[in-house]
Order: sequence, then structure tokens, then C-alpha cells
Amino acid sequence: MNTMAKRDFYEVLGVPRECDAATLKTSFRKLAMQFHPDRNPDDSQAEVKFREVSEAYECLKDPQRRAAYDRFGHAAFERGGPGGGFAHDFASSMSDIFDDIFGDFMGRRGSGGKGGRERGADLRYNMDLSLEEAYAGKTAQVTVPTKISCTTCSGTGSKPGSAPRTCPTCDGRGRVRASTGGFFSIERTCPACQGRGEVISDPCDACGGAGRLTQERSLSVNVPAGIEDGTRIRLAGEGEAGVRGGPAGDLYIFLTLQPHEFLQRDGADLFCRVPISLTTASLGGQFEVPTIDGGRAKVKVAEGTQTGEQFRLKSKGMPVLRSNRHGDMYIQVTVETPRKLTKKQRDLLQEFEGVSTAENNPDSSGFFARVREILGGKTGG
Repeated sequence: MNTMAKRDFYEVLGVPRECDAATLKTSFRKLAMQFHPDRNPDDSQAEVKFREVSEAYECLKDPQRRAAYDRFGHAAFERGGPGGGFAHDFASSMSDIFDDIFGDFMGRRGSGGKGGRERGADLRYNMDLSLEEAYAGKTAQVTVPTKISCTTCSGTGSKPGSAPRTCPTCDGRGRVRASTGGFFSIERTCPACQGRGEVISDPCDACGGAGRLTQERSLSVNVPAGIEDGTRIRLAGEGEAGVRGGPAGDLYIFLTLQPHEFLQRDGADLFCRVPISLTTASLGGQFEVPTIDGGRAKVKVAEGTQTGEQFRLKSKGMPVLRSNRHGDMYIQVTVETPRKLTKKQRDLLQEFEGVSTAENNPDSSGFFARVREILGGKTGG
């Protein structure tokens, strides 16, 4: 082994010499995923770099080997050196490293393997709801295009009377081992069975060997009262059928509440603005507002009500999900200034203005008195 040609292991992994074990693993994971041969099938340089980072990590992840390397460098692992036997140990432990780092990426956890029974994909369906529908709840029918298990072959992909056979290329493992020319080998997905471990020699006529067919299904979805915008409803097992008899995926219903013309929602409470006439605000009175349950409620207005004042209707808001409680409804009033006055109306208002005092308009009278005082003080200076 030509130690002079080797790059420093810390340089290979792009970490400082004093880094901890977690930093080592994170850096190795990133580089190994980048240069893994399965991701770079036609790049010989990527395979060389993958071997290089794997060798560096195998050495530095072990505290004793790392200590020997820090002291003696690559010479620690030459024949007769303090780290003798490294090559043998490296080759025997690489499978553990790959299971730890690449378990999900290489398909060893949950999908592949004998029989190729893979879980079906999850599906998403977007549903729009009105505020009234969210208040009352509903049972909705949705039509979802999905893949279902082929009834002709019961999802096996083989013609009735026949069965899939073990893949001769990988002997049913779903993966094949290829030598890299060095002291360890790389596992790849079997090209003959695409990792399923089985091949179909006599495919089903109905599904062409896929074991699944595309079809639209009509499903009933229960939307509970009080549901909020952005809620996700999961229907377990209603997604795409699994491959070769694998479990089905799930269907997720994403709910979007459409804007309401009159009401705004905040949690279980509802808010609205209602314009009232100047006369009603001045003399007092009442007005009616529609409520979310389809009824109407009367709101009493006290004499001298101002714009921005808020009234509360208890329990007239949205249901609280999975409870018997309701939120409240809040009404904010805005006092409307009369427009397009007739001569008589104008004369009456001018007459009213003539007999008005500061007590009738305390806010505006106080404001302008204060302004005059400030401006007068500046002029006098």
C-alpha cells in the first residue's frame, strides 16, 4: 500500500482533526450519499471517492484506530504497524456501516426483499368547504383516481394458475453484490427484478404483470363540525394498492375553508362589522344580524354608541371540535355618516349644530381645544 499517495483522512471527510464523533458521522453521511455508486452508475470517479470516504470514516470512527492514525498517520495500518489487521476488520464491518447510514436509501428497511411486497403510495385530495359546512359538518362523497389491486391475479401480477418465481440473478434477495476491485464490495438493486426478489415469467393479461389497475373510486368522507382551515383527515388504507399484495397507502383529505362574505373566523369565534345609522348610534335602538346557524339575532345599541364599539353574542360562534361548546360572535359597529342630504335634512342638521355643546361631542371638542392650546403656546414663544 502506497501511503504517500493517500490523502489525509480528515481532509477526505472535510472535518478538523479535533472534531467529535457526531461531526464525523454527519460529514461521512453527506459525502457517501453524494458519491454512492447507486446514485452515480456511470461515474467511475464517484465510486473511487465513495471508497475513499468510507475507508476514512471506518478508521476515524473507532477511537483506538483514530488515536493510532493521529499518532502514526497511514503508516499505522501497514503490515506490522500498530494498526495491523485494519483491512480485514474494515471489510468485515462495512455492512454494519451501510445498514446504519444507507438503510433507508438502499431500500433495506420496509420495501424490497423476498416477494417484493411494497406499500402503496399515499394520495392527497383537496376539499373546499364553506364556513356554513364547517359549522354543521358534512358527509362528502369524493372521487379519487387510484391504483387498486388486480382482481384477476389477486395482485400477484402472474396469470391465474401460475406464480412468480424467485429471481435467479439475486436469488430472491433483491440486491446483488459487485466487487469494486478493492477490499470491499458494494450492494446494488438487482437489475433483473428491480429489488423485488421475484420475476414474473407468465404475466397476468388484465394488469400486464403490474398486479394493479388504475380506477376511480368513490369514497365517503365524514367532516366533523367545527373543523378548521388546513386540517388534514387521514383515511387509512384508502390510498394506492400495494405492489404484489403489499399493504395499501393512505388517503389524506386536505380541507380549505373558503372566505365568507360577512363573517371572519378566529378559532371558534366569529367576527363581523355592521354599519349603523347616525340616528341609531345617537338615540339608541337595535338591529338584526344573521348568525352562522342560519338564524338571526337582535343586537341592542345604547344611546351614544361610537364607531368601533363591540357587542358579543355568547355561543353564537363555531363549534369547538370534539366538544359540546361553541365560540362567541363579536359584532363591531361603524357609525355611517349621512350622504346626499336634502335641503330640509341639511337645515335640521345645521339647527342641531347650533344648539350643540361640547358635552354632545366631548372627543372632538377636547381634541381641538388641545390643538389650539399647543399651537397657541408655540405662537406665544
